[in-house]
Amino acid sequence: MEDNTISRRDFLKNLGMVGTGVLLAASPWLSAFSDVKETQKEKCRLAIIGPGSRGRFLMSFLVKNPKVDIVALCDIYQPSIEKALELVPKAKVYKDYREVLADKTIDAVLIATPLDTHCRIALDAFDSGKDVFCEKTIGFTMDECYKIYQKHKSTGQIFFTGQQRLFDPRFIKAMEMVHSGTFGKINGIHTFWNRNGDWRREVPSPELERFINWRLYREHSKGLMTELACHQLQIGSWALQKLPEKVMGHGAITYWKDGREVYDNVSCIYVFDDGVKMTFDSIISNKFYGLEEQIMGNLGTIEPEKGKYYFEDVEPAPAFLQMLNDWENNIFDSIPFAGTSWAPETANINNGEYITGERPKSDGTSLLLDAFIEAIITHKQPIRVAEEGYYASMLCLLGDQAMTEERTVYFPDEYKLDYLNHKAKRF
Repeated sequence: MEDNTISRRDFLKNLGMVGTGVLLAASPWLSAFSDVKETQKEKCRLAIIGPGSRGRFLMSFLVKNPKVDIVALCDIYQPSIEKALELVPKAKVYKDYREVLADKTIDAVLIATPLDTHCRIALDAFDSGKDVFCEKTIGFTMDECYKIYQKHKSTGQIFFTGQQRLFDPRFIKAMEMVHSGTFGKINGIHTFWNRNGDWRREVPSPELERFINWRLYREHSKGLMTELACHQLQIGSWALQKLPEKVMGHGAITYWKDGREVYDNVSCIYVFDDGVKMTFDSIISNKFYGLEEQIMGNLGTIEPEKGKYYFEDVEPAPAFLQMLNDWENNIFDSIPFAGTSWAPETANINNGEYITGERPKSDGTSLLLDAFIEAIITHKQPIRVAEEGYYASMLCLLGDQAMTEERTVYFPDEYKLDYLNHKAKRF
Protein backbone atom coordinates (compact mmCIF):
# COMPACT_ATOMS: atom_id res chain seq x y z
CA MET A 1 0.00 0.00 0.00
CA GLU A 2 2.88 2.36 0.77
CA ASP A 3 4.15 1.94 -2.80
CA ASN A 4 0.72 2.92 -4.17
CA THR A 5 0.56 5.99 -1.93
CA ILE A 6 4.02 7.10 -3.06
CA SER A 7 3.20 6.63 -6.73
CA ARG A 8 0.07 8.76 -6.41
CA ARG A 9 1.97 11.47 -4.56
CA ASP A 10 4.67 11.52 -7.24
CA PHE A 11 2.01 11.54 -9.95
CA LEU A 12 0.38 14.66 -8.54
CA LYS A 13 3.72 16.36 -7.91
CA ASN A 14 5.02 15.67 -11.41
CA LEU A 15 2.07 17.43 -12.99
CA GLY A 16 3.75 20.68 -11.96
CA MET A 17 0.53 22.43 -10.90
CA VAL A 18 0.62 24.98 -8.11
CA GLY A 19 -1.80 24.10 -5.32
CA THR A 20 -4.54 21.53 -4.90
CA GLY A 21 -7.18 23.98 -6.07
CA VAL A 22 -5.64 24.30 -9.54
CA LEU A 23 -5.31 20.54 -9.83
CA LEU A 24 -8.89 19.77 -8.84
CA ALA A 25 -10.21 22.56 -11.05
CA ALA A 26 -8.66 20.79 -14.06
CA SER A 27 -9.55 17.27 -12.86
CA PRO A 28 -12.09 17.23 -10.02
CA TRP A 29 -12.38 13.43 -10.29
CA LEU A 30 -8.98 13.18 -8.55
CA SER A 31 -10.90 13.90 -5.35
CA ALA A 32 -11.33 10.11 -5.23
CA PHE A 33 -7.85 9.98 -3.70
CA SER A 34 -8.56 12.45 -0.89
CA ASP A 35 -8.99 9.76 1.79
CA VAL A 36 -6.36 7.23 0.69
CA LYS A 37 -4.62 7.02 4.07
CA GLU A 38 -7.89 6.43 5.92
CA THR A 39 -8.77 3.42 3.71
CA GLN A 40 -5.51 1.48 3.85
CA LYS A 41 -6.97 -1.44 5.82
CA GLU A 42 -10.20 -1.75 3.83
CA LYS A 43 -10.91 -3.96 0.83
CA CYS A 44 -13.29 -4.12 -2.10
CA ARG A 45 -14.71 -7.49 -3.17
CA LEU A 46 -14.98 -7.24 -6.95
CA ALA A 47 -16.50 -9.41 -9.69
CA ILE A 48 -15.38 -9.31 -13.32
CA ILE A 49 -18.24 -9.79 -15.77
CA GLY A 50 -16.58 -10.47 -19.10
CA PRO A 51 -12.93 -11.45 -18.49
CA GLY A 52 -12.04 -11.39 -22.21
CA SER A 53 -8.98 -9.59 -23.55
CA ARG A 54 -10.06 -6.16 -22.27
CA GLY A 55 -11.33 -7.51 -18.98
CA ARG A 56 -8.06 -9.32 -18.32
CA PHE A 57 -6.08 -6.21 -19.24
CA LEU A 58 -7.92 -4.31 -16.50
CA MET A 59 -7.47 -7.23 -14.11
CA SER A 60 -3.69 -7.04 -14.62
CA PHE A 61 -3.78 -3.68 -12.84
CA LEU A 62 -6.39 -4.57 -10.23
CA VAL A 63 -4.47 -7.60 -8.93
CA LYS A 64 -1.61 -5.25 -7.98
CA ASN A 65 -3.86 -3.16 -5.73
CA PRO A 66 -3.84 -4.59 -2.17
CA LYS A 67 -7.29 -3.10 -1.55
CA VAL A 68 -8.93 -5.37 -4.14
CA ASP A 69 -10.06 -8.99 -3.94
CA ILE A 70 -11.31 -10.27 -7.28
CA VAL A 71 -13.65 -12.89 -5.92
CA ALA A 72 -15.75 -13.82 -8.96
CA LEU A 73 -15.50 -14.26 -12.72
CA CYS A 74 -18.48 -14.49 -15.05
CA ASP A 75 -18.41 -15.48 -18.73
CA ILE A 76 -20.11 -17.95 -21.03
CA TYR A 77 -16.88 -18.54 -22.98
CA GLN A 78 -14.71 -21.04 -21.12
CA PRO A 79 -11.33 -20.08 -22.70
CA SER A 80 -11.72 -16.57 -21.28
CA ILE A 81 -12.46 -17.97 -17.83
CA GLU A 82 -9.41 -20.23 -17.94
CA LYS A 83 -7.08 -17.39 -18.87
CA ALA A 84 -8.56 -15.15 -16.16
CA LEU A 85 -8.11 -17.86 -13.53
CA GLU A 86 -4.38 -17.65 -14.15
CA LEU A 87 -4.56 -14.17 -12.58
CA VAL A 88 -7.04 -15.01 -9.79
CA PRO A 89 -7.06 -18.79 -9.26
CA LYS A 90 -9.29 -18.62 -6.16
CA ALA A 91 -12.14 -16.69 -7.79
CA LYS A 92 -15.57 -18.28 -8.08
CA VAL A 93 -16.76 -18.92 -11.63
CA TYR A 94 -20.25 -18.11 -12.93
CA LYS A 95 -21.98 -18.46 -16.30
CA ASP A 96 -24.94 -16.21 -15.45
CA TYR A 97 -24.24 -12.63 -14.29
CA ARG A 98 -27.47 -12.64 -12.27
CA GLU A 99 -25.94 -15.19 -9.91
CA VAL A 100 -23.05 -12.78 -9.35
CA LEU A 101 -25.47 -9.97 -8.52
CA ALA A 102 -27.31 -12.20 -6.06
CA ASP A 103 -24.15 -12.63 -3.98
CA LYS A 104 -24.49 -10.07 -1.17
CA THR A 105 -20.80 -10.31 -0.28
CA ILE A 106 -19.74 -8.78 -3.62
CA ASP A 107 -19.36 -5.00 -3.46
CA ALA A 108 -18.95 -4.09 -7.11
CA VAL A 109 -18.79 -5.38 -10.68
CA LEU A 110 -16.59 -4.53 -13.63
CA ILE A 111 -18.44 -4.94 -16.94
CA ALA A 112 -16.29 -5.71 -19.99
CA THR A 113 -18.79 -7.60 -22.13
CA PRO A 114 -19.94 -6.85 -25.73
CA LEU A 115 -21.50 -3.40 -26.09
CA ASP A 116 -25.08 -4.55 -26.66
CA THR A 117 -25.12 -6.29 -23.25
CA HIS A 118 -23.86 -3.37 -21.13
CA CYS A 119 -27.19 -1.74 -20.37
CA ARG A 120 -29.01 -4.82 -19.09
CA ILE A 121 -26.13 -5.85 -16.84
CA ALA A 122 -25.47 -2.32 -15.52
CA LEU A 123 -29.13 -1.63 -14.68
CA ASP A 124 -29.46 -4.97 -12.88
CA ALA A 125 -26.20 -4.36 -11.03
CA PHE A 126 -27.34 -0.97 -9.74
CA ASP A 127 -30.67 -2.46 -8.66
CA SER A 128 -28.83 -5.19 -6.73
CA GLY A 129 -26.89 -2.58 -4.77
CA LYS A 130 -23.59 -3.09 -6.60
CA ASP A 131 -21.20 -0.32 -7.61
CA VAL A 132 -20.36 -0.41 -11.32
CA PHE A 133 -17.36 0.07 -13.58
CA CYS A 134 -18.54 -0.18 -17.20
CA GLU A 135 -16.24 -0.21 -20.18
CA LYS A 136 -16.87 2.39 -22.83
CA THR A 137 -19.10 2.95 -24.72
CA ILE A 138 -21.55 2.54 -21.86
CA GLY A 139 -24.68 1.90 -23.94
CA PHE A 140 -25.62 0.58 -27.37
CA THR A 141 -28.05 3.47 -27.95
CA MET A 142 -28.40 6.99 -26.60
CA ASP A 143 -31.52 5.92 -24.73
CA GLU A 144 -29.59 3.11 -23.03
CA CYS A 145 -26.84 5.54 -21.98
CA TYR A 146 -29.44 7.84 -20.48
CA LYS A 147 -31.12 4.99 -18.59
CA ILE A 148 -27.78 3.83 -17.17
CA TYR A 149 -26.88 7.32 -15.98
CA GLN A 150 -30.31 7.93 -14.45
CA LYS A 151 -30.19 4.58 -12.64
CA HIS A 152 -26.78 5.53 -11.21
CA LYS A 153 -28.27 8.79 -9.90
CA SER A 154 -31.44 7.24 -8.50
CA THR A 155 -29.67 4.40 -6.68
CA GLY A 156 -26.69 6.44 -5.49
CA GLN A 157 -24.29 3.65 -6.47
CA ILE A 158 -20.73 4.43 -7.59
CA PHE A 159 -20.38 4.59 -11.38
CA PHE A 160 -17.12 4.72 -13.35
CA THR A 161 -16.51 4.28 -17.07
CA GLY A 162 -13.41 3.26 -19.02
CA GLN A 163 -12.21 6.81 -19.78
CA GLN A 164 -8.62 6.36 -18.59
CA ARG A 165 -7.40 9.64 -20.08
CA LEU A 166 -9.17 11.43 -17.23
CA PHE A 167 -6.34 10.11 -15.03
CA ASP A 168 -3.48 10.38 -17.53
CA PRO A 169 -0.83 12.93 -16.43
CA ARG A 170 -0.36 14.11 -20.03
CA PHE A 171 -4.01 14.96 -20.47
CA ILE A 172 -4.54 16.49 -17.04
CA LYS A 173 -1.62 18.85 -17.51
CA ALA A 174 -2.59 19.51 -21.14
CA MET A 175 -6.09 20.60 -20.12
CA GLU A 176 -4.76 22.84 -17.36
CA MET A 177 -2.57 24.56 -19.99
CA VAL A 178 -5.42 24.83 -22.50
CA HIS A 179 -7.87 26.23 -19.95
CA SER A 180 -5.35 28.77 -18.62
CA GLY A 181 -4.94 30.25 -22.12
CA THR A 182 -1.40 29.02 -22.78
CA PHE A 183 -2.26 28.35 -26.43
CA GLY A 184 -4.63 31.26 -26.90
CA LYS A 185 -8.11 30.77 -28.29
CA ILE A 186 -8.77 27.18 -29.33
CA ASN A 187 -10.10 27.29 -32.88
CA GLY A 188 -9.97 23.66 -33.90
CA ILE A 189 -9.40 20.12 -32.65
CA HIS A 190 -8.34 17.26 -34.89
CA THR A 191 -8.52 13.73 -33.51
CA PHE A 192 -7.67 10.52 -35.32
CA TRP A 193 -7.02 6.86 -34.56
CA ASN A 194 -5.57 4.74 -37.36
CA ARG A 195 -4.60 1.08 -37.44
CA ASN A 196 -3.68 -1.47 -40.09
CA GLY A 197 -5.39 -4.77 -39.50
CA ASP A 198 -8.69 -6.53 -40.04
CA TRP A 199 -9.68 -6.28 -36.35
CA ARG A 200 -10.62 -9.95 -36.42
CA ARG A 201 -9.98 -12.55 -33.75
CA GLU A 202 -9.35 -16.22 -34.31
CA VAL A 203 -12.54 -18.26 -34.23
CA PRO A 204 -12.32 -21.96 -33.22
CA SER A 205 -15.57 -22.83 -35.02
CA PRO A 206 -17.84 -20.97 -37.52
CA GLU A 207 -20.83 -20.76 -35.19
CA LEU A 208 -18.76 -18.59 -32.82
CA GLU A 209 -17.95 -15.95 -35.44
CA ARG A 210 -20.42 -13.30 -34.28
CA PHE A 211 -19.86 -14.22 -30.65
CA ILE A 212 -16.09 -13.65 -30.76
CA ASN A 213 -15.93 -10.98 -33.49
CA TRP A 214 -18.89 -9.05 -32.16
CA ARG A 215 -17.16 -5.70 -32.87
CA LEU A 216 -17.64 -6.30 -36.61
CA TYR A 217 -21.44 -6.68 -36.58
CA ARG A 218 -24.10 -3.99 -36.22
CA GLU A 219 -26.28 -6.03 -33.87
CA HIS A 220 -23.54 -5.90 -31.22
CA SER A 221 -21.38 -2.83 -31.98
CA LYS A 222 -21.16 0.50 -33.78
CA GLY A 223 -17.59 -0.28 -34.83
CA LEU A 224 -14.89 2.39 -34.82
CA MET A 225 -17.13 5.01 -33.23
CA THR A 226 -17.97 3.05 -30.10
CA GLU A 227 -14.66 1.18 -29.81
CA LEU A 228 -12.20 4.02 -30.46
CA ALA A 229 -13.85 7.45 -30.79
CA CYS A 230 -15.17 7.41 -27.22
CA HIS A 231 -11.75 8.36 -25.85
CA GLN A 232 -10.93 11.13 -28.26
CA LEU A 233 -14.29 12.87 -28.42
CA GLN A 234 -14.21 13.19 -24.64
CA ILE A 235 -10.83 14.92 -24.92
CA GLY A 236 -12.20 17.42 -27.42
CA SER A 237 -15.17 18.47 -25.33
CA TRP A 238 -12.97 18.50 -22.20
CA ALA A 239 -10.64 21.00 -23.90
CA LEU A 240 -13.47 23.30 -24.99
CA GLN A 241 -15.44 22.83 -21.75
CA LYS A 242 -18.73 22.38 -23.58
CA LEU A 243 -20.55 20.00 -25.88
CA PRO A 244 -20.95 20.28 -29.65
CA GLU A 245 -24.36 21.20 -31.00
CA LYS A 246 -24.38 19.03 -34.11
CA VAL A 247 -22.42 16.44 -36.08
CA MET A 248 -22.13 15.32 -39.68
CA GLY A 249 -20.04 12.54 -41.17
CA HIS A 250 -19.50 9.66 -43.53
CA GLY A 251 -18.53 6.03 -43.03
CA ALA A 252 -17.82 3.22 -45.48
CA ILE A 253 -16.31 -0.21 -45.94
CA THR A 254 -13.58 0.41 -48.50
CA TYR A 255 -10.87 -2.15 -47.75
CA TRP A 256 -11.88 -5.00 -45.42
CA LYS A 257 -14.65 -6.51 -47.56
CA ASP A 258 -14.90 -9.68 -45.52
CA GLY A 259 -18.54 -9.78 -44.45
CA ARG A 260 -18.25 -7.21 -41.66
CA GLU A 261 -21.14 -4.82 -41.17
CA VAL A 262 -19.39 -1.91 -39.43
CA TYR A 263 -17.36 0.70 -41.32
CA ASP A 264 -13.61 0.28 -41.75
CA ASN A 265 -13.15 4.05 -42.17
CA VAL A 266 -15.08 6.94 -40.66
CA SER A 267 -14.94 10.75 -40.63
CA CYS A 268 -17.06 13.00 -38.42
CA ILE A 269 -17.20 16.77 -37.89
CA TYR A 270 -18.60 18.03 -34.58
CA VAL A 271 -19.64 21.70 -34.57
CA PHE A 272 -19.83 23.88 -31.44
CA ASP A 273 -22.04 26.92 -30.88
CA ASP A 274 -19.25 29.36 -31.85
CA GLY A 275 -18.39 27.55 -35.08
CA VAL A 276 -15.30 25.80 -33.72
CA LYS A 277 -15.05 22.26 -35.07
CA MET A 278 -13.74 18.98 -33.72
CA THR A 279 -13.03 16.16 -36.16
CA PHE A 280 -12.67 12.44 -35.66
CA ASP A 281 -11.16 10.24 -38.35
CA SER A 282 -10.31 6.56 -38.24
CA ILE A 283 -9.21 4.00 -40.81
CA ILE A 284 -7.91 0.49 -40.20
CA SER A 285 -5.93 -0.05 -43.40
CA ASN A 286 -3.06 2.39 -42.70
CA LYS A 287 -1.35 3.00 -39.36
CA PHE A 288 1.30 5.56 -40.39
CA TYR A 289 -0.15 8.46 -38.38
CA GLY A 290 -1.39 6.31 -35.48
CA LEU A 291 -3.55 8.19 -33.00
CA GLU A 292 -3.49 11.72 -31.66
CA GLU A 293 -5.53 14.68 -30.48
CA GLN A 294 -4.31 17.98 -31.93
CA ILE A 295 -5.70 20.91 -29.95
CA MET A 296 -4.92 24.09 -31.89
CA GLY A 297 -4.99 27.65 -30.61
CA ASN A 298 -3.75 30.84 -32.21
CA LEU A 299 -0.64 30.76 -29.98
CA GLY A 300 0.22 27.09 -30.15
CA THR A 301 -0.74 23.43 -30.44
CA ILE A 302 -0.77 20.61 -27.91
CA GLU A 303 -0.73 16.89 -28.70
CA PRO A 304 -1.58 15.05 -25.46
CA GLU A 305 -0.96 11.54 -26.80
CA LYS A 306 2.65 12.41 -27.62
CA GLY A 307 2.76 14.42 -24.41
CA LYS A 308 4.12 17.43 -26.28
CA TYR A 309 3.21 21.01 -27.08
CA TYR A 310 4.41 23.50 -29.70
CA PHE A 311 4.21 27.29 -29.84
CA GLU A 312 3.52 29.07 -33.12
CA ASP A 313 6.56 31.35 -32.77
CA VAL A 314 9.80 29.37 -32.63
CA GLU A 315 13.45 30.37 -32.56
CA PRO A 316 14.89 31.45 -35.96
CA ALA A 317 16.63 28.73 -37.98
CA PRO A 318 20.44 28.58 -37.90
CA ALA A 319 22.12 30.95 -40.38
CA PHE A 320 22.92 28.25 -42.97
CA LEU A 321 19.36 26.90 -43.03
CA GLN A 322 17.98 30.42 -43.19
CA MET A 323 20.22 31.10 -46.21
CA LEU A 324 18.91 27.99 -47.99
CA ASN A 325 15.31 28.97 -47.24
CA ASP A 326 15.88 32.48 -48.57
CA TRP A 327 17.50 31.07 -51.75
CA GLU A 328 14.57 28.65 -52.26
CA ASN A 329 11.99 31.37 -51.76
CA ASN A 330 13.80 33.66 -54.23
CA ILE A 331 13.58 30.93 -56.88
CA PHE A 332 9.85 30.48 -56.29
CA ASP A 333 9.34 34.24 -56.32
CA SER A 334 10.92 34.45 -59.78
CA ILE A 335 8.57 31.88 -61.34
CA PRO A 336 5.42 33.44 -62.84
CA PHE A 337 2.14 31.88 -61.67
CA ALA A 338 -1.30 32.66 -63.02
CA GLY A 339 -3.59 34.52 -60.67
CA THR A 340 -2.57 35.57 -57.18
CA SER A 341 0.99 35.22 -55.91
CA TRP A 342 1.88 31.92 -54.23
CA ALA A 343 4.38 30.91 -51.57
CA PRO A 344 4.90 27.42 -50.13
CA GLU A 345 3.47 26.90 -46.65
CA THR A 346 4.28 23.64 -44.94
CA ALA A 347 4.44 22.45 -41.34
CA ASN A 348 7.10 24.12 -39.23
CA ILE A 349 10.12 22.14 -38.07
CA ASN A 350 9.40 22.36 -34.36
CA ASN A 351 10.41 19.64 -31.91
CA GLY A 352 8.22 21.03 -29.15
CA GLU A 353 8.45 20.34 -25.43
CA TYR A 354 7.19 17.49 -23.24
CA ILE A 355 4.17 18.40 -21.13
CA THR A 356 5.42 16.61 -17.99
CA GLY A 357 9.15 16.89 -18.65
CA GLU A 358 9.63 13.45 -20.22
CA ARG A 359 7.92 10.80 -22.30
CA PRO A 360 5.03 9.52 -20.14
CA LYS A 361 5.04 5.88 -19.03
CA SER A 362 1.35 5.43 -18.19
CA ASP A 363 -1.96 6.11 -19.93
CA GLY A 364 -3.92 6.53 -16.69
CA THR A 365 -5.54 3.08 -16.58
CA SER A 366 -3.98 2.12 -13.26
CA LEU A 367 -5.01 5.37 -11.58
CA LEU A 368 -8.52 5.15 -13.04
CA LEU A 369 -9.00 1.70 -11.51
CA ASP A 370 -7.41 2.76 -8.21
CA ALA A 371 -9.82 5.71 -8.08
CA PHE A 372 -12.76 3.36 -8.65
CA ILE A 373 -11.69 1.21 -5.71
CA GLU A 374 -11.20 4.26 -3.47
CA ALA A 375 -14.66 5.53 -4.40
CA ILE A 376 -16.23 2.17 -3.51
CA ILE A 377 -14.50 2.00 -0.13
CA THR A 378 -15.32 5.61 0.80
CA HIS A 379 -18.81 5.52 -0.77
CA LYS A 380 -18.06 8.84 -2.50
CA GLN A 381 -18.75 9.39 -6.20
CA PRO A 382 -16.06 11.73 -7.60
CA ILE A 383 -17.30 14.80 -9.41
CA ARG A 384 -18.00 14.43 -13.15
CA VAL A 385 -16.57 10.92 -13.62
CA ALA A 386 -20.00 9.53 -14.55
CA GLU A 387 -20.90 12.58 -16.62
CA GLU A 388 -17.70 12.48 -18.66
CA GLY A 389 -18.32 8.85 -19.55
CA TYR A 390 -21.96 9.53 -20.36
CA TYR A 391 -21.27 12.40 -22.73
CA ALA A 392 -18.35 10.66 -24.43
CA SER A 393 -20.67 7.74 -25.18
CA MET A 394 -23.43 10.02 -26.45
CA LEU A 395 -21.08 11.83 -28.85
CA CYS A 396 -19.93 8.51 -30.33
CA LEU A 397 -23.48 7.34 -30.89
CA LEU A 398 -24.49 10.72 -32.31
CA GLY A 399 -21.67 10.46 -34.85
CA ASP A 400 -22.70 6.94 -35.83
CA GLN A 401 -26.28 8.13 -36.32
CA ALA A 402 -25.13 10.99 -38.56
CA MET A 403 -23.17 8.56 -40.75
CA THR A 404 -25.78 5.81 -41.01
CA GLU A 405 -28.62 8.29 -41.71
CA GLU A 406 -26.40 10.46 -43.95
CA ARG A 407 -27.57 13.72 -42.42
CA THR A 408 -26.64 16.40 -39.89
CA VAL A 409 -27.72 15.32 -36.41
CA TYR A 410 -28.26 17.66 -33.44
CA PHE A 411 -27.67 16.78 -29.80
CA PRO A 412 -31.15 15.96 -28.43
CA ASP A 413 -32.29 18.27 -25.62
CA GLU A 414 -33.91 15.36 -23.77
CA TYR A 415 -30.50 13.73 -23.27
CA LYS A 416 -28.80 16.78 -21.79
CA LEU A 417 -28.30 16.30 -18.07
CA ASP A 418 -29.99 18.48 -15.49
CA TYR A 419 -26.92 20.45 -14.45
CA LEU A 420 -26.34 21.73 -17.99
CA ASN A 421 -27.74 25.03 -19.21
CA HIS A 422 -29.40 25.52 -22.58
CA LYS A 423 -26.07 25.80 -24.42
CA ALA A 424 -24.95 22.45 -22.95
CA LYS A 425 -21.99 23.93 -21.10
CA ARG A 426 -20.42 21.49 -18.70
CA PHE A 427 -19.01 23.80 -16.04
